[in-house]
Amino acid sequence: MKLFKDFPKPNVENTDNYRISSTLSQKFASNKPTTPKKVAIIGGGLSGLACGKYLSEAGHVPTIYEARDVLGGKVSAWKDKDGDWIETGLHIFFGAYPNMMNLFKELNIEDRLQWKVHKMIFAMQELPGEFTTFDFIPGIPAPFNFGLAILMNQKMLSLGEKIQTAPPLIPMLIEGQDFIDRQDELSVTEFMRKYGMPERINREVFISMAKALDFIDPDKLSMTVVLTAMNRFLNEDNGLQMAFLDGNQPDRLCEPMKEVIERNGGEVKVSSPVKEIVTEEDGSVKHLLMRDGSKIVADEYVSAMPVDVFKRFVPKKWSVMPFFRQFDELEGIPVINLHMWFDRKLKGVDHLTFSRSPLLSVYADMSTTCKEYYDEEKSMLELVFAPCSPLAGSPVNWIAKSDEEIIDATMGDLARLFPTEIAQDDKWPSTKNQSPQGKAKLTKFVVVKVPRSVYAAIPGRNKYRPSQTTPIPNFTLAGDWTSQKFLGSMEGAVLGGKLAAEVVVDKDKGIVKDLKEIQKSVIDKCVGLEEKEPVGVKGDGAIAWGGGASFGEGNRELLKEVDPVQFEGEEIKFEGRIAKEAVGA
Repeated sequence: MKLFKDFPKPNVENTDNYRISSTLSQKFASNKPTTPKKVAIIGGGLSGLACGKYLSEAGHVPTIYEARDVLGGKVSAWKDKDGDWIETGLHIFFGAYPNMMNLFKELNIEDRLQWKVHKMIFAMQELPGEFTTFDFIPGIPAPFNFGLAILMNQKMLSLGEKIQTAPPLIPMLIEGQDFIDRQDELSVTEFMRKYGMPERINREVFISMAKALDFIDPDKLSMTVVLTAMNRFLNEDNGLQMAFLDGNQPDRLCEPMKEVIERNGGEVKVSSPVKEIVTEEDGSVKHLLMRDGSKIVADEYVSAMPVDVFKRFVPKKWSVMPFFRQFDELEGIPVINLHMWFDRKLKGVDHLTFSRSPLLSVYADMSTTCKEYYDEEKSMLELVFAPCSPLAGSPVNWIAKSDEEIIDATMGDLARLFPTEIAQDDKWPSTKNQSPQGKAKLTKFVVVKVPRSVYAAIPGRNKYRPSQTTPIPNFTLAGDWTSQKFLGSMEGAVLGGKLAAEVVVDKDKGIVKDLKEIQKSVIDKCVGLEEKEPVGVKGDGAIAWGGGASFGEGNRELLKEVDPVQFEGEEIKFEGRIAKEAVGA
């Protein structure tokens, strides 16, 4: 019997953001150059692929150089020895992703999105095995549909708490992005206390939102991130409606982008790592030196690398420039993605679920939600384990833990989520109190660690996110960490790549976009700085290049060498389900 039910594609086109995105797409098609530019793009994640797609449609000739043997970056996936797809992360598509929705339409793959019913589902911490929802009533426009969804829920907040929550959000609706940007200096917790919001909304709602948006606790997350998301959801009728891709990201999304680039005369090369960005005396890019010793010469160069990787490439002449030194204030946040196969079907929902637990952010039964992974007999859960490091607010450094320790802790949480289904299993001490009623046993697991994922959106970081335009005349930046209003997300990655393509296209027409203002504190720190050679990237594979991977001893030792902060407190062991270590203890 078919367990999933997809819903019709919602109307995502009737929004200002969608129309703005569509207009920019049309600009590329209508601005053909007299002499096409040869553009070298470093990085084949979503941002690099988007940049290449739009440049090729504008008549230029992009070549993407991806270091790994798979495209997608932080949305990459690969098959394990059993033939099962392993994904870097659990990725959800929202109606309020205008550039992504335009992209699917332009690629003619809208039918690859499996839309789910318009609701949010939360696990009840106090009532194991029970769930509650925010239900969006069809036909009621935003923001009233969101307000009504919250008012109708009787399990998470009292009426008084709901009323107290509304006033601080009114300035966001009236002033828009200006108000949102001003809150970047405040954490979610600080914003709540400043505006007298009830503490319980933090426990009931904001912890879940913070962990889902940036894999970080609300006392560390900038309120700008939450307000940016809420502004989209409150202003767009179907902004919060969610969809799953119907299969793995490399084949179902990245490959169509690659095909457009190649059809328009560009190239996409995998297993093509760059060793160094070589500059002229004036600081402009001379060529890319590849690891195999070859040199890539182009008219324009674009970096679509993650910020932590790009910092290792900053050329000597750029190392004292304030524009590039501001990147010192940005770093990726760690996250862990889990795949867990069970010997039978768990009772669940055909949707994303907010777990509302200390360890887990969100999860989904991919054997129900996704066509390619569909299985009527057995469940495969994909779960986001966050926060997973002191950098993100966790008292335990899970990045340094073994896969078995992480899975045991997760099994304890799953025993709460599925109290009558998860079996007691001697292999996993955290299940020791399960009743005999539980029968489902774990048959396989894969732990994917991403030591540096999306940039950490802690308070005060937005001002350091750079423009796509740089001070280097033939060099442009792409990536979700560059300055754009959709923050660190798939939508932000696509928009960052699209804006980078626009910089190159405009430059060809004699239009140079302004640099984003650089903070005086950064400029002052650059006084008297000595130029430094780039350290470069050591090793091969996903961890070296900012992606995610299962950790063998090779990846572990490489990470210890290049990012030792990830292993602080490693000597303290984890026992059973209860974390014994605490930061500073």
